Formats: sequence, structure tokens, C-alpha cells
Amino acid sequence: MSTNKRIVVTGAAGFIGSNIVQGLNARGITDIIAVDDLKQGDKFRNLADLKISDYVDANDFYVDFSTDRYGKVDAIFHEGACSDTMESDGAYMMRNNFSLSCQLFDACQAQGTRLLYASSAAVYGGSDTFKELPEYEKPLNVYGYSKLLFDQWVRRKTSMFTTQKAQVTGFRYFNVYGAREQHKGRMASVAFHQFHQFQAEGAVKLFGGYDGYAAGEQKRDFVYVDDVVAVNLWFFDHPEKSGVFNLGTGRSQPFNDVALAVVQGLTGQTSSLEQIVENEAIAYIDFPDALKGKYQSYTQADLSALRHTGCDHVFVDVAQGVSSYLKRLST
Repeated sequence: MSTNKRIVVTGAAGFIGSNIVQGLNARGITDIIAVDDLKQGDKFRNLADLKISDYVDANDFYVDFSTDRYGKVDAIFHEGACSDTMESDGAYMMRNNFSLSCQLFDACQAQGTRLLYASSAAVYGGSDTFKELPEYEKPLNVYGYSKLLFDQWVRRKTSMFTTQKAQVTGFRYFNVYGAREQHKGRMASVAFHQFHQFQAEGAVKLFGGYDGYAAGEQKRDFVYVDDVVAVNLWFFDHPEKSGVFNLGTGRSQPFNDVALAVVQGLTGQTSSLEQIVENEAIAYIDFPDALKGKYQSYTQADLSALRHTGCDHVFVDVAQGVSSYLKRLST
């Protein structure tokens, strides 16, 4: 793979965006235009140790790119979005996550630039099947709907192509955790919050029983950010592959597994979950009323479509991923 390609990463100072920049740097790719909004100034830390060729404010980039201001761009990793699932301003969410993405899609097709973009498992919302088909797409919030609407736009537009145009690939991220998420506040991963909670209080708190699940047994497909980057780069290496794909491990694990990995990793214990709960290092709280009816108690990516492309990346499980993450959080 040539290291002379010009790449754009939107949301470059964010969680997944900055990890993608790091992954590109590891390949020797440094002609990277980082696009973001640094109103939250401390996000600069995610870029400070990375190599980029330019920084462009998100308010300027989309119009400028559509006028071909940046010359030949090989690919855009579009990670910029409002990812707050509790955001209730639908007009803002649709402008930020849908309208700008449509504008970028059109400009990429006009210029022959490949587009690899962030979708979300939130498109499935109230579904218990996580397969990239319309009948399973049931978002529970406007964030999930904004992501679904752009997926639908991409499907409709690409179905109209009579010949292969520039690659367009969307990734429905499941519960991503890992380094460079410290700026996300309440939207940071469970592992991140549990790490800091245990250090501050000597215990990890989980939701109690809800939706037919026992305490701490609600299940998610937790995917380590290094695996997310690896799959993005696999598609970068395979420009002939387009579509909308789940990006999770294909393995559903309970929140108890994450808490257990955090407590064991920070204490060096090998005690069982039952022993750790008995010792009050893991405690359970009532499920909050504000989340009732808006919460996915179970997710598990169906990887059939991803595997059909030939992507055979092996994903780590929670124990492996959290162990690696804790080492980076502790340095």
C-alpha cells in the first residue's frame, strides 16, 4: 500500500477518528487532513502525538471539499458526528449526522474519492436481530435514526450506479471501547467509567435487573477500538468492497464480564464474579427511569455480511481487550 496517498479523517480528534489516524501513521501514511471542531479544546490531546499534514475546522471543510480545494484525496474516513444518544435536538442531529454526510457523499462521488464512514448499531434499537436488513432496523432515538437515514441514502444512491464508482463503505459500530476516549464524558465506554470508578470508590456499579435480565447481565457486543481500526484499514486495502456492514465481535457478553475484567485487572485478583460481588467490589443500582424504553439490553453483531467480503479479522474478547486497555489507562 502506497504511503503517498492523501487521506482525510473527519472527527480526527475524536475517539475512533484519532485511532484511525494512529493506524494510518503506523503504515507510514502522514499526508492526513484532520477535520474536527475543537470547541472542546482538550480533544487536542488525541492529535498531539500523531502525524498529520493539515488541520481544518469542520465548519469550513465540507463546503471547501465540495469545491475541490484540497486536491486529489484518495479516501475519507468519516468519523465526525454527534454520538450522544441522549441528545434530543433532532434538527441539530439531522444537520450534523445526515445532511453533512449526504453533502460529503455527493462530493466524494464527483471527485472519485473513497468514503469509509461511521454508522452505528443504534440503527437496530428495538430489534433483537442485528443483521443489515431493513426489517431489523428499529432505532429508539434520533441519533440512531440519523445514522439509519444516511445508510438508507447510501443504499438508494449506490443502487442507481450503472458502473462501479468510488468505494462507499459504512460500519455499524457496536459498543466500542479503548484508548483516546477520555474526552467523551458520559458517552465514554463502560470500561473507561468502571476504571475510574473503581479507582475513586473501590467498587464498580452496574445496573440491577431490567428487561428480563438479572443484575449486570444485560449483554452487549463490546468491540475493542484496535479491532475497529483493523477492519477500517482492511476495507481501505480493498477498494472494490462497498456496502454497509456490522462492526462488532459477533459475541455478546454481559456487563458483569467487563466489570470482572476491570476489577481483576486493577487488583490482580483471580476471584470469581460471585466472590467479587460478595466482597462488594461490584455493586448493583436500580435501573434509571430515564433510560427505560430507550435502552438496548442485548446486542450481538451478525458478521455474515462482513465475512462474505473476505474480511476474516479475529476480534479479541472482553477479557483480552479490557486487559490491554487497562495497561494504556494506567500509564
